[in-house]
Amino acid sequence: MSELPAGWAETTIGEICAMGPKSAWDDSMEIGFVPMSHAPTNFRDQLNYDSRPWHEVKKAYTHFENGDVIFAKVTPCFENGKAALVAGLPNSAGAGSSEFHVLRGCDAGISPSYLLAVIKSAQFLREGEENMTGAVGLRRVPRAFVENFPVRLPPEAEQKRIAQKLDALLAQVDTLKARIDAIPALLKRFRKSVISHGVSGSLAVDQHASFDTTTWRHMRAEDVCTKVQSGGTPKEGFTTEGIPFLKVYNIVDGLIDFEYRPQYIAADIHQGSCRKSITSPGDVLMNIVGPPLGKIAVVPQGVDEWNINQAITLFRPSESISSAWIHLVLLEGTNIRRISQETKGSAGQVNISLSQCRDFVFPVPPTQIQDEIVHRVEQLFAFADQLEAKVAVAQQRIDALTQSLLAKAFRGELVPQDPSDEPASVLLDRIRAQRAAAPKPKRGRKAATS
Repeated sequence: MSELPAGWAETTIGEICAMGPKSAWDDSMEIGFVPMSHAPTNFRDQLNYDSRPWHEVKKAYTHFENGDVIFAKVTPCFENGKAALVAGLPNSAGAGSSEFHVLRGCDAGISPSYLLAVIKSAQFLREGEENMTGAVGLRRVPRAFVENFPVRLPPEAEQKRIAQKLDALLAQVDTLKARIDAIPALLKRFRKSVISHGVSGSLAVDQHASFDTTTWRHMRAEDVCTKVQSGGTPKEGFTTEGIPFLKVYNIVDGLIDFEYRPQYIAADIHQGSCRKSITSPGDVLMNIVGPPLGKIAVVPQGVDEWNINQAITLFRPSESISSAWIHLVLLEGTNIRRISQETKGSAGQVNISLSQCRDFVFPVPPTQIQDEIVHRVEQLFAFADQLEAKVAVAQQRIDALTQSLLAKAFRGELVPQDPSDEPASVLLDRIRAQRAAAPKPKRGRKAATS
């Protein structure tokens, strides 16, 4: 850590705060009740509450008031950064989960907003996690760790300037983060729009603003594809190696992932009872049991024969229709949407029958136009992928920006020091004097023994 700025002092949370203070109010008084689910994780988000009468929550819950700082002490809520400055509670009074630690400044010179910054700092979160105690799955940050955690304390006036500056800067961070976080959804809609315009012939490609679709044929899948066939599950013949046997869970993000829970069938079963559903490179696979429907992938080139179960249908291209065009049309989803009200299945399950798949209607432009449109779609998708990668990097930088600002604040670099500020050492002396003057709790006397 850098040298202590002028006017600052080294202290601990326990020296400047009371932990877990108890409160007593009229039983009928309305207070704000805060379960753990209502505590925010974002630095500037407000604390939500439910109104309750005090008598319902005064026992077995944590007590707090407006101006306190609360934070989760239990895993995983602590690691997720659940913490807040308490404000806006009815009658300034609150209670909440017993899994909250509560901090209350010992003097008006301790800024609650500055305390919250300490609690949200990377150092506090990291060391708090390292010092957790208890069984796995129910570990907690101990009180002693919190009380002994070191604090670089600025003068009271500078604490307030830091809090105001952080609030202004983090508001800008939140705005920027919201805009960046919205981009993936925009890109998702962009991809859907590209597919829709491509299949409808309205996608601009090179010299074509759009295509004359009056020359396109509209054909049943069974008539334009070489084969449309679903698979089946054999009663026996599963092996630890052999012919890859694909299930719906092997279709992941538009690709075939056989690394996850691979299953194999014997070659004689593959060529026998499962012969009808042998796949070839270029076949387009689509799940027909959902939800969700519409998981689609192309069998890659250079693979040996595979097989599929009854929840998948294959569409095999022909001279009239390419696998890339079949893939694009299925992704567009009109056929699935059109028959969604006719699907068969048990409660919660949506099925498409093989006969419905064979009745899918495909727009079939000339193969040259299919290739041109597919190529343009791939170009636009590559552009979207590049943007998405940049967004991911930007999100990481935004997530790190809050901690960067906090670190700058604790080094005394966020706002200028003012030599006229009362030094933090004076504030600490005042707190120590107040504590020394406070009446000591009385101890009970032991009963006399005869």
